[in-house]
Amino acid sequence: MSTFIRLLGFLKPYRRSVIWSLLLALGAMAMTVALPLLTGQAVNAINNHDGGKSLKLLALAVVAAGVIRLALSVARRVVAGKVSLGIEYDLRQRLYGHLQKLELGFFEGQQTGQLMSRATVDLQAVRFFLGYGLVFVVQSALTIFLSAIAMGILQPKLAAISLLPVPIVVYVARAYGRRSRPALQEVQQRIAELTAEAEENISGVRVVKAFAAEDRQLERFRHATSRVFSQAMFATKLQAMFNPLIAFLPNMGLAAILLIGGRDVIAGRLTIGAFVAFYAYLLMLIGPMRTLGIMLGMAQRATASGARIFEILDREPALTSPEGAPPPPPGGGRIEFEAVSLSYSGSNRPALSEINLTVDAGRTVAIVGPSGSGKSSLASLVPRLYDPQSGTVRLDGADVRSLDLPSLRQSVAIVGDDPFLFSATVHDNIAYGQPNASREEVVRAAQQAQAAGFIDSLPDGYDTRIGERGLTLSGGQRQRIAIARAIVADPRVLILDDATSSVDATTEREIKRALQSVMEGRTTLIVAHRLSTIALADEIAVLDAGHLIDHGTHSELLERSDLYRRIVEKGLPDNVFLNRKPVESEAAGL
Repeated sequence: MSTFIRLLGFLKPYRRSVIWSLLLALGAMAMTVALPLLTGQAVNAINNHDGGKSLKLLALAVVAAGVIRLALSVARRVVAGKVSLGIEYDLRQRLYGHLQKLELGFFEGQQTGQLMSRATVDLQAVRFFLGYGLVFVVQSALTIFLSAIAMGILQPKLAAISLLPVPIVVYVARAYGRRSRPALQEVQQRIAELTAEAEENISGVRVVKAFAAEDRQLERFRHATSRVFSQAMFATKLQAMFNPLIAFLPNMGLAAILLIGGRDVIAGRLTIGAFVAFYAYLLMLIGPMRTLGIMLGMAQRATASGARIFEILDREPALTSPEGAPPPPPGGGRIEFEAVSLSYSGSNRPALSEINLTVDAGRTVAIVGPSGSGKSSLASLVPRLYDPQSGTVRLDGADVRSLDLPSLRQSVAIVGDDPFLFSATVHDNIAYGQPNASREEVVRAAQQAQAAGFIDSLPDGYDTRIGERGLTLSGGQRQRIAIARAIVADPRVLILDDATSSVDATTEREIKRALQSVMEGRTTLIVAHRLSTIALADEIAVLDAGHLIDHGTHSELLERSDLYRRIVEKGLPDNVFLNRKPVESEAAGL
């Protein structure tokens, strides 16, 4: 019930429109209730052989009531549609906005398809009920109430008999609600799993085709589809059992009225017109009762979907800025890691343990170590993609947790080993960090990143639209656009997370020549796997199993660090340093 009440809260901004919708529904129902009464009077006029003026007036009254009901119903649907679409807009904006606030760790534990299902299927269920279903419930309840009053005025005894099934209908409807809600919630969950499976298959279509795994993926999708089908069939069987029962019960009162009311007409205790009017009112009860059963199922589905949406909205962001947090203080990008430890959720060992490292402003530090040693984890602490469990990370003397988060992240640019590009133009992708960047700034950044050559060869140059995730470009082209994007952002701290891994040796040399000018005077962290990348660094930090093993220049580390020597000799594929030549000699070739 609390979920349902929370859903009603989304109607608050539209309360005036909701009131208008209810008033229009009330007017339409008044006309609907008037029709049987007018029809009964017309039947009496015919029965009394009064085919003159009164019959014509009654016929005109029936037409007028029908036209008024039509106009009110059209207006109500327009108002209800506006409310429904407004709720959908508000819910989608709130859900998407909240997702943007959640930390990176949340998304790493979620399937994209699950989140997409909540933002589409679940949201549609909620908005349709709040926009339309709720008004139908009120309209049906009003119809039953007004019909019951009219029946009571016409024939109290017959009204009491005809309304006897109502308490049974209410009881059956409540029983259906108790059983259908968990069933419908499970349907929504399985639809989300199906959406996740479809999204994963489409996103990974290259891998699927590369391994000729289409049949295997089809079987997985068939399994997910069958789970949706079986659960939906269970919910359908509940509906198939309860909804006809709810619709059948009023027929018991209908049969009683035909028997008892018919005898009263034959005996002359009831006019034929009054009987026809009463019978029409009784028929009016059946439709709303059936509608109430359908709307109850819709309400249960909306409540189940609302619970899934609130699971996200109720999750507080783990990474937030303090109230009135300032931007990073002026400085050149000095970074300090002080006794920093980091553990990921679900991992049984820390990713980082008691790291103490200082990177002076304008210096370049390469972070090296075996796979899983914590290189990327350490770099990700600077823009607060994660927060350490203990210790402090400072930027120009300020604890990054005390700074305004958007301002902090605008001060840091990251170029990863698998850069993500949006389905937009080349210009928009490069200017992503600075949307107001001019075409000249974008072109200059592309030139520095050695990307201008292939961009000019594209069909529309910088206005060429890149396919989803940038898959229409090669890995090296995507990486160069990502580097240009970082250049345009003009950060005080640049993080290169194995940023040249997807390019050939010639392109790598060109990019590094550009990076040397970009990195000049800018604090840079390089997560390195190649010796030629390390050659760009002033200092090197060696990590192993989350611990900082050593820190110094290439020559110093060759002398005193066994691990670094092993990394140089075996772990860097582009230069196997059998003679342990200093990195400066390798860098000279650049």
